[in-house]
Order: sequence, then structure tokens, then C-alpha cells
Amino acid sequence: MTATYFANARLIDPVALTDAPGGLLIANGVIKEVFDGDAAPPEGAQVVDCGGMCLAPGIIDIGVKVSEPGERHKESFRSAGRAAAAGGVTTMVTRPDTLPAIDTPETLEFVERRAQEDAPVHVLPMAALTKGRDGREMTEIGFLQDAGAVAFTDCDRVVTNTKVFSRALTYARSLGALVIGHIQEPILSDGASVTSGKFASLRGLPGVSPMAERMALDRDISLLEMTGARYHVDQITTARALPALERAKRNGLQITAGVGVHHLTLNELDVADYRTFFKLKPPLRGEEDRVAVVQAVAEGLIDIICSMHTPQDEESKRLPYEEAASGAVGLETLLPAALRLYHAEMIDLPRLFRAMALNPAHLLDLPAGRLMEGAPADLVLFDPDAPFQLDRATLLSKSKNTPFDGARLQGKVLGTWVAGTRIWEGTSCHQ
Repeated sequence: MTATYFANARLIDPVALTDAPGGLLIANGVIKEVFDGDAAPPEGAQVVDCGGMCLAPGIIDIGVKVSEPGERHKESFRSAGRAAAAGGVTTMVTRPDTLPAIDTPETLEFVERRAQEDAPVHVLPMAALTKGRDGREMTEIGFLQDAGAVAFTDCDRVVTNTKVFSRALTYARSLGALVIGHIQEPILSDGASVTSGKFASLRGLPGVSPMAERMALDRDISLLEMTGARYHVDQITTARALPALERAKRNGLQITAGVGVHHLTLNELDVADYRTFFKLKPPLRGEEDRVAVVQAVAEGLIDIICSMHTPQDEESKRLPYEEAASGAVGLETLLPAALRLYHAEMIDLPRLFRAMALNPAHLLDLPAGRLMEGAPADLVLFDPDAPFQLDRATLLSKSKNTPFDGARLQGKVLGTWVAGTRIWEGTSCHQ
């Protein structure tokens, strides 16, 4: 296979935390060599002139919902894969909250087959922790792991039966399996559509206290102390939960945490006059919470940034705010939305890609997420400063429920490569 040399690149290295000019040589699907400065291209290599733009490891997005099986009209592996490629996402880690839930090896194998046939990016499926995501009986974790499940989660359904949850954690620990949890105290959260406070009262909407997140995290940390399992919190969105996370990490528990990009870049006031595209789960928080969570990502307390890509059709969003479905698509908007934090000088690019590529790779024990010899040639080339106004009609996802419709964003993906093969080509880059 012909080698490809990326010349005149701005290399974003999440391992060394550097942002510097250089070049990259790839062949046979892996990175062969990293060059500093303006090195001449190796003889015989095909040259991609990056034009001084940013070259980074491809994004690994944990928690993507692809609505196969059951709701293919909302999102298919084909449409999600194209959206991921356009967004610089080279690996999608997919959720099991489908219809039916992915809770048997047979359903998991169906998903893997469809993904392999239709998606141009890597797809790693998660499986349900309990049968039907009902919280009553744990799934066959060992069989599902053998069939390819990379983690186990009931997604936004909290396992309320502590005995069932502790048994599942104990069993997962014996197999070295990763459990992913959603931390919202379910009774307090039931029926809530915004965060409680002045805004909720003014709009007359049912709210939930930020303490519901802290309470659920405290419970799960106690169970981790008891079981010693590997545990990842899908989203931490409040300042009140951060001290508990910090203590758990300091005490040596195997706990990591993520946050969705919408909670890093939007706050409760964006809901404005009942705009349902801003209805998320957990709900958007106050500005103080948002800033605290951004700071936690910058400091490394929160490990991972994800899109929490949740497609919903028009019928489920065009309802009164309380009745509308929660969630937003995010595969294509993850990078430009995250770049808002870079342009606001809150997080630099290497730390952004540590949270979007390197740390997810560490969590799932993948060789990707880094620019170094021997790593997979999963890459994204992007212009961090290119301005554009988002029109949701142009999104490649089947569902168009984005809170960024009409927003002015910066950051365009110019090219995406998976195992050295170019799967997306934007503008302003030439070969």
C-alpha cells in the first residue's frame, strides 16, 4: 500500500499536550512516523498538504444512539456513520437503548453486522446491564462480552434496586467489564424537564434539584467501594457532584466521568421560550454549573467529552416542552461546539483531544486516540477558525434535533481518515 505523508500540519498531540507544526507518515492503516517542523516528504509517498491546519487523532465518541433495531427512521448506521465521518468522529461507541434493548448476544451480533456493512467508521457496541433495561435481572454479561460488548449500561434508566446493581457490579468486576451509569436520583428526577430554580419557576416548568445528581453519585460510589468494579459516569453536569468525584478518584476507586458537549456550551437560559431542541437529559444547568464542569474537564477531573447523540423525530420534539422527548443529535456538531471552549480560552486543543480521543481510548483499552508510531491512522484534519452558521437541514443525521440550529460556530472538518483511508473530504484541503 502506498504511504501517505501529511505535510505542513499543525499536530495536536493529546499525549504530550503539544500543539506544534509537523508532519505525519502513514501506511498500511497505521502511523509510521511523526516528524517535527517542515520535514521533506519521504520519497514515493502520496502527499496531503494540510495547509497549516490542525491534524489530530480521530474522535472516539462514547454514548452514541443509533436507532437500529426498532426506530430506523430516526437514525441508521449508514446515516450515523456519515454524520460521524463529517464530524471527525472515527469511532462510535453505541448505546443499547434500542427497541428491543441490546441485551442478548443475538441482538448484539445483528447490530455489529449492520454497523460493519453500513458505517464507514469503527463501531463498538455497548450492551444493557439488565434485561430489557428494567433493572430487575442482570444480563449475561460474560456472553455479551464474548460477543463484542465493550461496556454495560442501562443508559438513562437508573437501576433502583441496589441489590441487583451491586450484584451486577460484582459480576462485572470478576470479568473485568466496564459499567457505565447515569447519575440522576430517579424519584426526584421523575417528570422534571428543567433544573429547579428561578428560571423553572418563571416558566412554570417542573424542575429537579442539582442535588439529584450528587445523591445518585454518592450511592454509586458507595457501591464501588463495596464491589471494586470499573465504573464510568456518562455525564456529570453540576458543580455539587465534583467534590464527590474528586474524593472517589483520590481514594483509588476505578471511576471515570464524562460530560456531553451540550452541557459544556449551553445553559438553562438557552431554553428561553420553551425551545424543545434544548430539552436534554439531564436538563441544562445554570451558568455557574457549566463553568465549573468546563474547569473540571480542563483540569482532568472529568475525563471525557462526548456528544450524547440522541436522535428524535420531528413529531416527538414538536410538543409542549414537558411532553417533548429529551435529547439532541451531536455527531457533526461535537467538534465545532467543543471548539467554543477553545475560542473562549477555557481549554486548549491538546486537552480537548485528550478528553475526546485519548481518554476514551484509555477507558476502552484501544490503541487509538494518539499521534505516535504504531497507532491506528484514525485522523481528523480541521480548520479551528473557519466560521459558519449551522443549518440543521444540512446535517447528515436522519434526525435534525440540534440546539445549534442557526448558531454561529467556528471549526470545520476538512478530512477524516479511518485506518488510513479517507472517508470524508471537506473544503480547503488539496492533495
